[in-house]
Order: sequence, then structure tokens, then C-alpha cells
Amino acid sequence: MKKDLQWKPQKGPQLTAIASRAVPELFFGGARGGGKTDFLLGDFLQETYLGGAWRGILFRRTYGELEEVQNRAQQLFAPLGAVYKASDRTWRFQGGSVLKLRYLERAADAARYQGHQYTWIGWDELTNWPDDVAYKMLMACLRSAHGIKHKRIRASGNPGGAGHQWVKRRFIDPAPAGYQLLQDELSRHPRIFIPSSVRDNAILTENDPDYVERLKDVGSKELVRAWLEGDWNIIMGAFFDRWSSKMVIKPRALPSHWTRFRAFDWGSARPFSVGWWAVSDGELEGLPKNALVRYREWYGSNGNPNVGLKMDAESVARGILAKEAKDETIHYSVADPAIFAKDGGPSIGERMAREGVRFKPADNRSRVGGWDQMRQRMVGEDGVPMLYCFDTCIDSIRTIPSLQHDESRPEDLDTSAEDHAADEWRYALMSRPYLRPKAAVKADGLLQLPTLDEMWAQQQRVTVHRI
Repeated sequence: MKKDLQWKPQKGPQLTAIASRAVPELFFGGARGGGKTDFLLGDFLQETYLGGAWRGILFRRTYGELEEVQNRAQQLFAPLGAVYKASDRTWRFQGGSVLKLRYLERAADAARYQGHQYTWIGWDELTNWPDDVAYKMLMACLRSAHGIKHKRIRASGNPGGAGHQWVKRRFIDPAPAGYQLLQDELSRHPRIFIPSSVRDNAILTENDPDYVERLKDVGSKELVRAWLEGDWNIIMGAFFDRWSSKMVIKPRALPSHWTRFRAFDWGSARPFSVGWWAVSDGELEGLPKNALVRYREWYGSNGNPNVGLKMDAESVARGILAKEAKDETIHYSVADPAIFAKDGGPSIGERMAREGVRFKPADNRSRVGGWDQMRQRMVGEDGVPMLYCFDTCIDSIRTIPSLQHDESRPEDLDTSAEDHAADEWRYALMSRPYLRPKAAVKADGLLQLPTLDEMWAQQQRVTVHRI
């Protein structure tokens, strides 16, 4: 970096990340207060001496979030003589380098940048994007007609958010401790994860020594742990915060006389989800009476987060039958009512029925009611869940615990995330409505009344079976 630059990276992860110029793709962060935005802006500054050949673009998902980046950029860039043009949200440096600040709300918006050329692309809070579509699309814009050597992509983020799963899979899962060079399976280009925590940000902790203690007062122990330590196995702001490891069990033989049924959520470009469920009669230890057990699943993904197999309805139906035992009795099947819609020809439901897989419409009148059913069964009775899944149901286990609240409708989940398995679970549970005990007398003799959610579910129970 040039000597006249006023910003300097802090010792530790931030300095390591800044020094990794030769790595084309880097993800920095994992905790609140780790100096992530400073890292992005400082990393861009390193090559501004290249003049007009050094062109960058930095993304946030919303305009409001972008304003936060601009405030910090003003503090770092203006003393260096850089000028900000608000009309096109672009910083222009004295030697001719430019950095555009942009927000990109939907993956489709990335198409506007096709044909652009950038030597530096930044993503602030990468986990805010629900999938990797825009991220990968913008990779094609990383190029230079001037032969710039260290073209690169830099991103920051925390655990949680709609994109938690795809970011975790791309950067964290292969090397959870970070600092290990990974190689992309297709491009063969290297990438790396550099973890940071609030304790690595000495400037913040010195100037605001109470910051860590304040964080400890704003959420559960798990939430604070995710914020302070960047623990990617703790899901910050999870919609299903009652998900428990107790629910995930080893596969075991289930009695053939138990009621079994299927649930289905259609998808083509996006994944479909098929679940096979059994209703416990209480005879097996550890599975209480009327508990639901998910003993098999088929998730129609090509292995990339939120990308489907693009199979036709007939092929999916034949695949469902192929996965079932010859002597297996399926008592009924439910699916999203949308598969029965006709659009100039036989519906998806009709086409699957012709192959021998018949569904009836699931109760889809209230998404919130379905989520309440899931929560009630997760909580169960006396600490014992009424909902279980075999540990072979890997995509349910991967996606459901990390789903987030919809910011504009907190009682619903964020549908931009990978929610296909969750929708299918909802259809299944709405076909077998469950209500926790309405009232119980505590040891102190006081009456414990049902919650509003429980009373709502009790009212819904009257109509759920009218399919």
C-alpha cells in the first residue's frame, strides 16, 4: 500500500486478509464488530495507485445498508483526495481509479452488470443474499483489458441470514477453522476463509470497551456466541428456534402397521421435496404415541444450494415409487394445491397420478398456522418432541434449522431462502394436526393456560380435515 494512505489494517485476521492479494476469492468475517467493512474498503485501496486500470464495485443488498458503507467510505477516502459523486454513487480517486457502491436486491438485478469489467468486486454481508446466483453471475465481470495481476473478489459476513447455508457450504464447511486454501471444483481457482471476531478489532474494543458486554444483553447465549465467536453452527435469528438435536434420530425399523403417508412440494428449477412419514403408536421406546417420524426423503437438488433437477412430473412420480419398498403401504399423500392448477393441459398432479402417485391438496390456507404446528411438535410435551426425522434426511436437517424470519412479516419465514423441505413438512403436519395440552395444573397449584398459538391451532383443528 502507498505510504500516504491513512488507513492501516489491524494486526491479526484483518492484516492476513489484506495481505492475501494473490488469492482470487476471499471471505472475511464471521462475527459482529470484526472490522469487515473496513477490510473491504481498505482492500480496494491497495491498488488505487494503478490509476484508471483499477476499477471496483461494492455491493450491499439494500439501499439503506449501502448508506452505512458510504458513511465509512467518506471517512477513509475523502482525506486521500477522492471525490464522491452521489448521482451515480461512485468514488473517483486522483489517479483515475473508481469504486462504485451499489445495492442488489434480487438475483435478476445482476443481469444489469453483464458486459461490465471490474478488477475488484466486493460483497458486504454476503449472507444477506439468499442464494449464490448473483454472486456467481458477477464473477464473469472480474476481468481486465490492462493485464491487472491481482484481480479479486472480496466478501464479508456473519452467521445467520437468508444465505447462511450457501455461504457456509462454499467457504466454511471445507475448512471451518479457516486459513486453508481451497480450490474451486470447476474453475480450479483458489479461495479462502479468514475468520475474525470482535476481539480481533482492537480499535473497537479500545474505543468502546463496553461493546462486548452490551452484546451479551441483547439475545440468547447461542445468539451471543454466534455474534462474538462467529460460530457457524449456531443459527442467528432462526425461525425454528425450537429445533433440537433430540429430533434427529438414527434410522430404525418402524412397525408396518403404523400409518404412513407422503408429503410433497413441487419444484423444477428450484428443488422439490418428498417426505415419507409414519405416525407412532407409542410401542417403540423413545417415540411417543402420535409423534410423527420422517423416515425417508428425496430432495430434488443438483447439489448446489437451492438449484433443482428440472425433472418432469412423470419422472418425479416414477422416482417416488422406485424409492418405496414393494410391501410398503402408503395410506395417503398430500401436496401443495398449486400442483393441481391447469395451464392449458393436464396439471402436474394429474400427470403424476397417471404414473401411480396420487396426491390430495394439502391444507395451505395458513402458512403461519403450519409453522405453528411445526413449533408445537418440536416443543412436544415435558421436554419430549412430537416430531422426529432420521439422520438420513440430510437436506431437511441442512435447511430447516437455518431458515430466517421475514423482515416485513416476522410471523412468517423468509421465502427467498431454501424453504422447500420446510413447506413439505408443513403440508405433512397440517394433515395430522396436533395440539399440546390446553391447560395443566402446576405443582404450585396455579393453572397454566394455553398460549394464543395453541388456542389458534385448536380452532384450526376443526377445519383441517375438510380437504
